[in-house]
Amino acid sequence: MKIVVVDDEALLVKGIRFNLQNEGYEVLTGSNGLEAVELARDPEVGLMILDVMMPEMDGLTACTKIREFSQVPIIMLTAKTEDMDKLMGFDHGADDYLTKPFNILELKARIRALLKRSAGRSDAVRTLLTVGDLSLDTQQRVAIRDGKTIDLTAKEYDLIELLMKNPRRVYSRESLMDLVWGYSYAGDYRTVDVHIRRLREKLEPDPANPVYIMTKWGVGYYFKGEEQPTV
Repeated sequence: MKIVVVDDEALLVKGIRFNLQNEGYEVLTGSNGLEAVELARDPEVGLMILDVMMPEMDGLTACTKIREFSQVPIIMLTAKTEDMDKLMGFDHGADDYLTKPFNILELKARIRALLKRSAGRSDAVRTLLTVGDLSLDTQQRVAIRDGKTIDLTAKEYDLIELLMKNPRRVYSRESLMDLVWGYSYAGDYRTVDVHIRRLREKLEPDPANPVYIMTKWGVGYYFKGEEQPTV
């Protein structure tokens, strides 16, 4: 398993590489966003860790460019603590973030959680979850609407799969954070709102008037569909 670490802080990169190599990962490193985009083209890369503030190309721009050709899980590192700065990372396609300084044990836990959820894509038996003109391919981890394939990030896929498999069940944002992110999350629960908005933009015929991903005001979100999706 290859993990890419890109940050212009050489000592930080050295420390992360040392710890991840001790876990058995092969670690590729870079120091700017341009290098991150090139490293992402390696088909054996299973996860990327990108700093937000980097020379030549920042991490957010790099993340956007990577999403043009890859759905590899991405963890963003940021020295900024404002919620909106963190949420921007999700808007650019990141799956998770950590605020510097961070505990290396927490980084390892988040890596394991992301890899666990993205593992088994090639080994899974292909199943199509279908409601109306919307389908999920559980092997390729993509959505299909009106016959067109729609790429999803790891967290976007995990979120819509959970909702589609449990139609009409209302989940609070706290529950979704626990079930989809897989650990106790100390961030702003608006992270869920960002992912819901992105899913609506990708999957709904009219994102402003959703017919699949519904809001239960004051409670949470649910998937409006049949009691059991067609498999």
